Amino acid sequence: MDLILWRHAEAEDFASSDLARRLTPHGEQQARRMATWIRSQLGNLSKPASQWRVIASPAVRTQQTAAALGMSMETIHSIAPDAPADAILRAADWPRGAANVIVVGHQPTLGLVVGRLINGAEGYVSVKKAAVWWFRERQRDGESKVVLVAMATPESVADL
Repeated sequence: MDLILWRHAEAEDFASSDLARRLTPHGEQQARRMATWIRSQLGNLSKPASQWRVIASPAVRTQQTAAALGMSMETIHSIAPDAPADAILRAADWPRGAANVIVVGHQPTLGLVVGRLINGAEGYVSVKKAAVWWFRERQRDGESKVVLVAMATPESVADL
């Protein structure tokens, strides 16, 4: 199973509520750039993009970020801002889910998930706005292993 963790792009600082914060024009550009890169990478896999599940927090900024992919998306309320790391893993059905999953979410939750997947224990990694952390679970010698496939930011991906 593959799991892509995608932090929402740059959002406005203030709105009527935290969930109502929208992407800035720069954030919209970041989301488009990363979505283009993600789609280009999905096209290189045996499973086409249509076989991926995209889930996003109910926050407007995550919805806008995920929408840049142009793929069907599910809104999962349990992964709203400040959700626990376990909520992300449960929503994605990691690591035994039938589908690969792209999760569009928030800090610090995504950083806690990245830390756990990298360290195999509790930890934390700072995840930059609009960054993608791509993990794969595989079996080797009868044991489950987590592999970091890629980490990319809008600044690190080439224009496609």
